[in-house]
Amino acid sequence: MGSAAFAAPALVALVAAGHEIAAVYCQQPRPAGRGQKPRLAPLHARAAALGLAVRTPATLRDATEAAAFAALDLDAAVVAAYGLLLPRAFLDAPRRGCLNIHASLLPRWRGAAPIQAAILAGDAETGVTIMRMTAGLDTGPILLQEAVPITEDTTAAALHDTLAALGARLIVRALAENPPPREQPAGATYAAKLSRGDGVIDWTRPAHKIARRIRALNPWPGTFTRDRGEILKILAARVVDHPPGRSGAAGEVMDEALDIACGEGWLRPLTVQLAGRGALATADFLRGHPIPPGLRLG
Repeated sequence: MGSAAFAAPALVALVAAGHEIAAVYCQQPRPAGRGQKPRLAPLHARAAALGLAVRTPATLRDATEAAAFAALDLDAAVVAAYGLLLPRAFLDAPRRGCLNIHASLLPRWRGAAPIQAAILAGDAETGVTIMRMTAGLDTGPILLQEAVPITEDTTAAALHDTLAALGARLIVRALAENPPPREQPAGATYAAKLSRGDGVIDWTRPAHKIARRIRALNPWPGTFTRDRGEILKILAARVVDHPPGRSGAAGEVMDEALDIACGEGWLRPLTVQLAGRGALATADFLRGHPIPPGLRLG
């Protein structure tokens, strides 16, 4: 049961391990692209390529869907980035329960955007938890966990792919080894769902926190500011030292390298993009689109 690309490596790994896949559940195709034609969810496309039966109920909250799920007579259901809540009838139907592949080290970062939340918070590590699902939000007992480091260069896109591959490996282990469950410890934190508004850069914040936000929101929703009315996306950046005694207003361009004053410190964009244009290294961008020192962005 899944929809997003995060779930696809797990499905491939389960098939490769010899498991019988009774059905794949995905969200319904949604309009996408300029023509707004219905597009299959990434897991749906992968399942179809593997020749697997795919079900796309709009909701799981009716007795007919619950009965159809129970009739599959499942040993286990594997859930990863599905996007629909599983009612009690679904949680209780498989003999070994519904096993969730969650992209954090629970109980840290329960909720919708754990990968981004870990980078935004400056966590030194995150990982994958295989959890037996209960009615609460990511509150079920833990079966397996494994950590991976977060560096100063880690983006959400790269971390997503690392954790998806790790989750695929761990779910195969969990089904093979059937480890004893253990209750989650205290100290839960929550990762709220992201919106496009989260990508607006607030230059009054410290440079190191803005740099984290740029890495955490890559690729979606991205981070952006305004340059003389135009939306300027900042795809990569790093904190830079600045000359002692030099300061500027938040968002002020300080030199020809496009170093930008923040609430604390300076930030240097490394890759930028104007709306509707291609991404460019900052030096290449400035040759065709000069931004003079003293200009305020935002």
